[in-house]
Amino acid sequence: MPLSTVLLALSVAAVQADTTTAVIPRPASVVRGAGVFTLTAGTAIVAPPSLRAVAWQLADHLAPATGWRLEVRGAAGSGPAIVLRLDPSLAPLGEEGYRLEVTPRRVTIRAPHAAGAFYGVQTLRQLFPPELLRQAPVEGVAWTAPVVTIEDRPRFSWRGAHLDAGRHFMPVSFVKRYLDLLALHKLNRFHWHLTEDQGWRLEIRRYPRLSQVGSCRAGTLIGRPQRDTSLQRFTTVPHCGFYTRDDVREIVAHAAARFITVVPEIEMPGHSQAAIAAHPELGVTGRPLDVWRVWGVSENILMPGDSTVAFYQRVLEEVLELFPGPWVHIGGDEAVKTQWDSSAAVQARIRQLGVGDAHGLQSWFIRQMDRFLTARGRRLIGWDEILEGGLAPNATVMSWRGTAGGIAAARAGHDVVMTPTSHLYFDYYQGDPQQEPLAIGGLLPLDRVYAFEPIPEELTPQEARHILGAQGNVWTEYLRTPELVEYMALPRMLALAEVVWTPRDLRDWSGFAARLPARLLELDRLGVNYRVPNLTLAQPERRQR
Repeated sequence: MPLSTVLLALSVAAVQADTTTAVIPRPASVVRGAGVFTLTAGTAIVAPPSLRAVAWQLADHLAPATGWRLEVRGAAGSGPAIVLRLDPSLAPLGEEGYRLEVTPRRVTIRAPHAAGAFYGVQTLRQLFPPELLRQAPVEGVAWTAPVVTIEDRPRFSWRGAHLDAGRHFMPVSFVKRYLDLLALHKLNRFHWHLTEDQGWRLEIRRYPRLSQVGSCRAGTLIGRPQRDTSLQRFTTVPHCGFYTRDDVREIVAHAAARFITVVPEIEMPGHSQAAIAAHPELGVTGRPLDVWRVWGVSENILMPGDSTVAFYQRVLEEVLELFPGPWVHIGGDEAVKTQWDSSAAVQARIRQLGVGDAHGLQSWFIRQMDRFLTARGRRLIGWDEILEGGLAPNATVMSWRGTAGGIAAARAGHDVVMTPTSHLYFDYYQGDPQQEPLAIGGLLPLDRVYAFEPIPEELTPQEARHILGAQGNVWTEYLRTPELVEYMALPRMLALAEVVWTPRDLRDWSGFAARLPARLLELDRLGVNYRVPNLTLAQPERRQR
């Protein structure tokens, strides 16, 4: 059934009905009881030292709307309480599983690890009225949660969301808000696209020109690229911005407190015009370039020499200082080989290395980064083009051109993150292009996101173990502002969250659509610029602000 038909069928009563168990993503097991737990100013939050940070976060979430700053302490008294506990007996639930029990007098969240307790807290937040997400006191609300027992764990370890800050810079405050939205819906990987033809967004102390020059383009293409370039028009306002080392530390810490791993992306050897603009010696021609003002794929590519490899490995040394997570993304996609094919020096390099052709040369380049990262205890991840010419031994593949690359990588024994354009590119249109903000193209409605299955049927059970999960991507050619990013990402991000968390046999589109209104009320309370067409007869289609 089309998305619009399902959402139009939702009545006003569906939104106004009891939505307190409308959790997204749907938990693995929910047993509803009788009665409610009522939060009061006297409710205590009880946690051992190992969970104190999670407990204080819960207190921070509860305070603005209720007006109560609940006490966090180490032992429960006789009054109502929310108790957080580590319980080794729940080890079968894994690193991120939890058990949540709500009774009329007490809420207990038990988990084998702190991450599970954190996710139990996110579920508890959704059990209270949506007004809880307001950032100022709300009068006349009964702060109740239903009596319920929930036992839950994620289906996949990689539950990712991507943000392209290369084409349009996104402020630190929004990146942190984006992380908050990921955490609320139990997503745990933030893929941060930091370098592009149109902008280099990361401070590198050893090479200050990367951010001084590469982070600022003179103007930006208005609308789409034209075949006749003389018809193209540009803004005259420079678009600039980069993240300082302190900015990065702040964002990484914000993510870590929410059990999110940040995966930085430093593009190579293609999508590198901003770096070449800062350091022309990195390019094949050696000629000065400007940071690119046009969308698409630039033919300017890195010179695959030893000095370029050394330059990028020194960049990665600083990346590793800032990002403690196990993965570093090196791009590898859409590396146009025109300049390599026409360069005598590059062709001589191919013969010298004995790699056969330009695809083999790119594979050689990627392998240098793979060895570098592996020697430092990290893992290289790249787009599925890194399969061409031979895959680096320890590489993880992010399959975006459909799922074929992921299937090939899994069969070869490599880990895979599925992120195909067909289902998980959130810069695609959500409806009629005549009624929507300008997008890169395609059509990806909410129900199509929800229908995605990360494990292809072609894989054997052994091969399927290499599918780490899936990720939704937000590219920002036409998304100039955080509000537009929110409009494109949400609520498609919620559909993805259920795809990667909920057991496959419990996923049900009609049930998701019925639970969605309560979660959209939460997004309203947060002031999120989400997009859902005709959610109910009483709520007309929302437009971007």
